[in-house]
Amino acid sequence: MSPFFVIALLFGLTFSQAASLCAPSEYIIHVEKRECAYCLAINTTICAGFCMTRDSNGKKLLLKSALSQNVCTYKEMLYQTALIPGCPHHAIPYYSYPVAVSCKCGKCNTDYSDCVHEKVRTNYCTKPQKLCNM
Repeated sequence: MSPFFVIALLFGLTFSQAASLCAPSEYIIHVEKRECAYCLAINTTICAGFCMTRDSNGKKLLLKSALSQNVCTYKEMLYQTALIPGCPHHAIPYYSYPVAVSCKCGKCNTDYSDCVHEKVRTNYCTKPQKLCNM
């Protein structure tokens, strides 16, 4: 094996995480409750981007540890709370949401991430909209 090939292989394995393009991205969440008069549009950040994966046609021949299906997920996050305007006294007017501080490529944790990407448009308002810049 040539030294150039070995160095290129080591470089690729070392820096593949850095070249993954997984980073916090701006996102708007639309939140409304049935009891409240307004829909709240919240500016936040989520983790989004491309992560390198390894998948082989010879899955049956390889160990599961040799296969990697990484997703862009939270490395560090914090939660913020917004007040939904126009709620009656009996309704809870608060909504807590995650804010991505930093991201990483890794296994998807279903405790705090939606690990399935479906093309369903559910992030919209049906009531008058108020904007919340956090």
